[in-house]
Amino acid sequence: MGSQPSLHQEAADLIIECFVEYTERFERITGRSQARFEAQDWAGTHADAVERLELYPAMAGDVRRRLGDLLGDLVHDRAVWAGIKAEYSTSLSARDRWEIGETFYNSVTRLVFVTTGVDPQVEFVSTDFLKPPTRPQRHLYHRYDRAASPERLVEAVLTDFRFGVLYEDIRRDARRVGAEIEANLQDAGDPGLLERAEFIDAVFYREQGAYLVGRLYRGARLIPSVLALRIRGEAVVVDAVLLDQDAVSILFSFTRSHFHVTTERPYELVGFLRTLMPRKRASEMYSAIGFHKHSKTELFREILGHLETTEARFEHAPGARGLVMVVFTMPDLDLVFKVLRDRFGLPKQTTPRSVKEKYELVFKHDRAGRLIDAHSFEHLQLERRHFSEALLGSLIGECGNTVRVDGSSVVIDHVYIERRVAPLDLHVRAVPGEEAVSAVLDYGRAIKDLAASNVFPGDLLLKNFGLTRHGRVVFYDYDELMRLTECVFRELRELEFGDELAETPLQGVGPNDLFPEEFQSFLGLPGRLRDVFHAHHGDLFDIQFWKDTQRRIDSGEIIEVLPYAEEERLA
Repeated sequence: MGSQPSLHQEAADLIIECFVEYTERFERITGRSQARFEAQDWAGTHADAVERLELYPAMAGDVRRRLGDLLGDLVHDRAVWAGIKAEYSTSLSARDRWEIGETFYNSVTRLVFVTTGVDPQVEFVSTDFLKPPTRPQRHLYHRYDRAASPERLVEAVLTDFRFGVLYEDIRRDARRVGAEIEANLQDAGDPGLLERAEFIDAVFYREQGAYLVGRLYRGARLIPSVLALRIRGEAVVVDAVLLDQDAVSILFSFTRSHFHVTTERPYELVGFLRTLMPRKRASEMYSAIGFHKHSKTELFREILGHLETTEARFEHAPGARGLVMVVFTMPDLDLVFKVLRDRFGLPKQTTPRSVKEKYELVFKHDRAGRLIDAHSFEHLQLERRHFSEALLGSLIGECGNTVRVDGSSVVIDHVYIERRVAPLDLHVRAVPGEEAVSAVLDYGRAIKDLAASNVFPGDLLLKNFGLTRHGRVVFYDYDELMRLTECVFRELRELEFGDELAETPLQGVGPNDLFPEEFQSFLGLPGRLRDVFHAHHGDLFDIQFWKDTQRRIDSGEIIEVLPYAEEERLA
């Protein structure tokens, strides 16, 4: 008879079993994307996105309960967990998604222990594997060698990616995309034939779009290449082609919802994507393809790696001080850390719980390229030497319920970490006129894009918006954010004779009442910029714009905000 498995092995096997179940359910949800796209079932697409986001915490919680039944009182014994970790790591070495498995394990331990900082005895602080433990993915991408022309190359690519819905006209779209590629080569002073192309063998789905993602080679030059597909009527068309790093980076932005894409090995897919967008962190790429929790793991490792190599210190982030959060950053780190104050300044009437609910809403909502994705960290421990004294004084004095100094460490019980952007109010004052005009125009577009996605920012002041490195305006202050359909848009009325003597006001103001005519007084735009904003976005001060948008959303229409510029669309 064989020996009975140890308790360590049983527990490790249980976690592996649940991890495998999680990955299988994750893939089933992801695998529905093609059918949703072909049926133009956009409501189903959104429901799948939310279901997939909710899957991870539900599965981790289920593992925690089952481990409690298996281990009993030993579930809180760290020595036992050291043994479980060793067995689990051995089992994980045969799994293609080993890095996701390490994060899944960490999530379970975090539900068992309230760990301040990290504990390498029971957690994977860094990965156990110096290199991927399993074989490379067999079919990460299709390779296309030298073609007679870009047009013929594109035709071959489209022919390999078929749907249950026919293309409207493959040859027409191949001709249009081929012309764009030739123009790109001409603009770069490098005309001639492409040596080869490589396209990831899985389609990327998000909202109403499907994307073929690849790279073209001309000599030593690598050209990112994304074909954006839409359904027009009852046929698939190539709506746009993206051929530069910035355009592809915006498509994969941290202000966008996650893609649904099938992959055996996320590690290799992320590696491919980073050749197209070398300025993006691995953490951003994992989030973009749906592995949000592992994105958080990678982000933490990136932060620790940065702190080991810098002499800079955390300080207050530039911009107006918020009434709800203390926000800090490091000059050479493009992240901000946001900690809730103990008491919110007037006129804020929100609560810490409400603020956290707003962040959860943003996490599950279509961010439409205008809302920043944030990671929530608990019991974060950083060395005190990394903090300026002024910042540390503010954190202790204003966030004492959340922040404490423990010897040489600063412990933050809860913090949001997100990408740093330039505050819009500072930007428009600091740059030349035309740059300021461009930012203000996109500020208006940002408000409209948010409205189209059923979001009202709540506070329209410029200080609550920021500018990304690509020049896109985004919103980052979520404490007053609400769904647009919850707003009550009303018109101001001139007081009539005797109104001021009425026992009750004729026009009461409820908590969600909004008066578009008053919005212009909140913008704080100086002379010329105010005039430019009025000329291009004056409809934002008209109640009809808001009511029309509400009506479209209430009717079930899903108003898509395209993740690429109009000039990148094909005729």
